[in-house]
Amino acid sequence: MSDLEKDPAEVVGTGDCEGPALEMLEGREVVLGRSTTVRRLLPNKNRRMVGAWCFVDHYGPDDLARRVDSYDVPGERGMQVPPHPHTSLQTVSWLFEGEIEHRDSVGSHAFVRPGELNIMTAGNGIAHSEVSTPDAPPRLHGAQLWVALPDDVRTTTPPAFNAYADLPRLELDGAQMTVMIGTVAGVTSPAPAYTPLVGADITIGPGQSLDLPLTPSNEYAVLVVDGSLTVGDLHPGFGEMTYLGAGRDAIELAASDDGVRFLLLGGEPFEEELVMWWNFIGRSHEEIVAARDAWQAAIDAAGNDRFPMVPGYDGDPLPAPPLPGTTLRPRPRAR
Repeated sequence: MSDLEKDPAEVVGTGDCEGPALEMLEGREVVLGRSTTVRRLLPNKNRRMVGAWCFVDHYGPDDLARRVDSYDVPGERGMQVPPHPHTSLQTVSWLFEGEIEHRDSVGSHAFVRPGELNIMTAGNGIAHSEVSTPDAPPRLHGAQLWVALPDDVRTTTPPAFNAYADLPRLELDGAQMTVMIGTVAGVTSPAPAYTPLVGADITIGPGQSLDLPLTPSNEYAVLVVDGSLTVGDLHPGFGEMTYLGAGRDAIELAASDDGVRFLLLGGEPFEEELVMWWNFIGRSHEEIVAARDAWQAAIDAAGNDRFPMVPGYDGDPLPAPPLPGTTLRPRPRAR
């Protein structure tokens, strides 16, 4: 998903993982594309990464039957994000309701559907579009996440797109889990990961609790997408994210009387310094400038070696915003 409204000076970097923690991460509303409002949980003013997860948007549930008349494109519905670039990251698309059409510059054409993982690896450069088609289901609810690639593969791994319709599922203490990426309770997803990483979709029934096994070397967070949850003395509800820290081998999570559904995100703390601006991740200001220049040149030339155009998309690609007037520098993982 295009990061259209990110503060252009927002950068992320390293910092110590403090061990076990309980910390609410407050999201902020951001408008993406032409008609989608999201809750941005990462990067957060207090914590910019959880493992290699460096970007978390939660959107919906949206009623796509309504007309969108406030964006100068009356009648367009749902997600409408034109082709835009990425570097040195993976995008992870996960839906709870609805459908999104994906196209990218390596020639992939797929539909993101609930319970099916779509993961795109940018390498040195990729472009993609995400749109709600006219015949899409009437509601849209999902999460768009980014994973930072480590330095040894971030520019050398080939751009790629992978889709997984049959992910591993398990039941633990009555809770239902789908393992999106990494390993949970000994069950491992086939999705590619370049650092120790965890992502799972978990549902706990009304009034039930779960003693969730964790890996002490990982840090974790939970994002509630339906219902509410009790973890320690915190009670995150819909659209709220709680950071759990590291150093735990398990944590007790209790559902409200209505039950709860949440994403578990985690991984080993990412120890490389990053600079993240717009849709690019780099290691220096100069890298970001070079990526932006390459994307703008690709638009002018209808594609280039670094950023080919997205075949099959009917419309113009998204220009990059102006760079800030100051040098982009890394910031710590947490304040």
